[in-house]
Amino acid sequence: MGKTIKDVAAEAGVSTATVSRVFAPDSADTVTEETRNRVMAAAEKLGYRVNYTARSLKRRSTMTIAVVFPELVNDFFMDVAEGIEKELLAKGYTMILSSSHNSVEEEKKRVAMLADRLVDGMLIIPAGSQGEHLQSLSEQGMPMILVDRIVEGTELDAVTSDNEEGAFHLTKALLADGFKRIAFVGGEITISTARERLSGYARAFAEAGIKSDPSLICLGGMEVDDGYRQMAKLLKKRNPPEAIVTVNLMVHLGMERCLWDIYGPVKPGAEPPVVIAGFDESRYTAFLPACRYIASQDAVGMGRQAGRRIIEKIKKKKINDKNEKNTERIIRLPVTISSPKAGSSLGENRDWKKNRMSLKDRRSTHKAVQNVYTQGESVTVPR
Repeated sequence: MGKTIKDVAAEAGVSTATVSRVFAPDSADTVTEETRNRVMAAAEKLGYRVNYTARSLKRRSTMTIAVVFPELVNDFFMDVAEGIEKELLAKGYTMILSSSHNSVEEEKKRVAMLADRLVDGMLIIPAGSQGEHLQSLSEQGMPMILVDRIVEGTELDAVTSDNEEGAFHLTKALLADGFKRIAFVGGEITISTARERLSGYARAFAEAGIKSDPSLICLGGMEVDDGYRQMAKLLKKRNPPEAIVTVNLMVHLGMERCLWDIYGPVKPGAEPPVVIAGFDESRYTAFLPACRYIASQDAVGMGRQAGRRIIEKIKKKKINDKNEKNTERIIRLPVTISSPKAGSSLGENRDWKKNRMSLKDRRSTHKAVQNVYTQGESVTVPR
């Protein structure tokens, strides 16, 4: 027969309430270190294991956080997950990781299933622009934070990067190098990160006084195959681009592979046929010969920030605290631009906060960007 909390209490010479506090992450610090060590030693000697099912029923908390990502093969997402788990484990929570497979319909199924499993909160990287199911669940009392991406039209808190500012500085660096025909490749206009990065690209052209060319904006997909396909398409143009801003690492990898297949390896000291600047820095960056500039996001930091925010929301729910006045709804972490060749950050990006656009101007820019696809016009950005 398994040992109970009463057995541990008797062995350690303490009350059952003290044993409960020792094994409860949110109250363990109320017990002295000497008592905690005595209880843990007694539990180990007796082979005692916490009955988490019974504890969950009693405390009305499973100490689990659902994390739903669009895919699990993306290095950036896994770095975010690492940051989330570090923060949750430190507070006694367990992460349940699931994939929506880049499908809003699958996301709806995963979120509903995890809610039925009585998770304490949710961290979601949205698969698309539909967020009614997330907003509805949040309004029913489920603590929720969006990560990396936001869904316009919802009132959900989010932790993301300053995507627009990062893409602005990537494009600005290419323009400063003398490139004029610069393409933007990858992403879907329905995904906030792609939309914001495209806005940053457009703003760099506007501030340089150069008219953008809509034919060099190639959306469609976020994967390696999409990058390969778009690069092949661009290279067939009568007047192909001199440089390219890529929406993410996966698209970047596909474009590099396409250049390799067509032109072969870049010889030492030679310039690639097209230079690339893009998101995100990774362990592969040093092996990308066409990469001139890279935007580095603090993925682990983003995960940790999201983990802290969801725990705060859960605590507020427990004490029925609805005061959100002092909490910024959307946190945007800075993006660092660097050159793999030089191995250092670009100076002009150090003052990225000085040039940040207001929320009103951001929305105007996003609306102008959408006109590129609906009306085929170049982008005019508020200054």
